Amino acid sequence: MDDMEQAERLANTYADAILRLSYTYLKNTHDAQDICQTVFVKLLMEPREFKSPEHERAYILRMAANACKDLLKSPWRQRSQSLDVGLEVPAPQAGDGSVLEAVNQLPPHYRAVIYLFYYEGYQAAEIGQILGIPTATVHTRLARGRTKLKELLGGYGYEQLV
Repeated sequence: MDDMEQAERLANTYADAILRLSYTYLKNTHDAQDICQTVFVKLLMEPREFKSPEHERAYILRMAANACKDLLKSPWRQRSQSLDVGLEVPAPQAGDGSVLEAVNQLPPHYRAVIYLFYYEGYQAAEIGQILGIPTATVHTRLARGRTKLKELLGGYGYEQLV
């Protein structure tokens, strides 16, 4: 398989998952797209062989999660401000009360675990491997994330998560 075919296969297979995971970390579409591009460039520059598609998917999502973490802790990002900060801030609009909106309000470490568990369908051990944390930590973050979601949703919609 040549580089062009490999790039198309990777993009068709993993672009959506990488973008969604990156967006849960960064809450910015453009940054999520940059992470997606970075992951694909690394994959094409350093090709690897995987035992199965599941191993490949887990590796790629782990790369995306690590790239997001690196971007979040970069000194440039911590010192910079968006151009929109200078604009007048409009009054906040009432949210639609959706579960996804509540998930996006969670701290990043809870949000990533909740997203991978409920939206991507990974088990706790797999999430631990993807994020580089122990399985027990995944269970703890799931429990605490659910508790925070229950608070955010005021009990409404919480039944969908349990």
